[in-house]
Amino acid sequence: MDRTAALLRGWAAAARARVRAWGDRGESSVQMAIVFPFVILLTITSVQVGMQYYARSIALTAAREGVSAGRIHQASPGEGAARARETLGRIAGDSLRGAEVSTAGSSGETMKVTVTGRAVSLVPGLPGLLISQSATGARERWTTP
Repeated sequence: MDRTAALLRGWAAAARARVRAWGDRGESSVQMAIVFPFVILLTITSVQVGMQYYARSIALTAAREGVSAGRIHQASPGEGAARARETLGRIAGDSLRGAEVSTAGSSGETMKVTVTGRAVSLVPGLPGLLISQSATGARERWTTP
């Protein structure tokens, strides 16, 4: 009987191990169903932040180019705005939508260019974030010593 009892105990232990192994089936699928939406959300958020930063960089580059063109001696604010628009046409593509250029705030001594637009949104139906970047510089002019 001792041998039979030992065999039964061994068989019972093996059966319990099989039941435990079978009881865990599908657990990783449930875990993925819970975790996966958060991973997707984190990925979309990271890409959206990158797109916003890139659109901001485009707007700032165009504003700086506009100030560089508008601050030279005897240049008009319109020349700065034209350069900013030309720069946007070259580098913006679809990354900065509805871009507008303004030289409001410019004076005889300073040149200011503001570029506004919207960053691309990865979520359908939501407008992109508003981007507004300005650059200011002193105008070149003749002064008496």
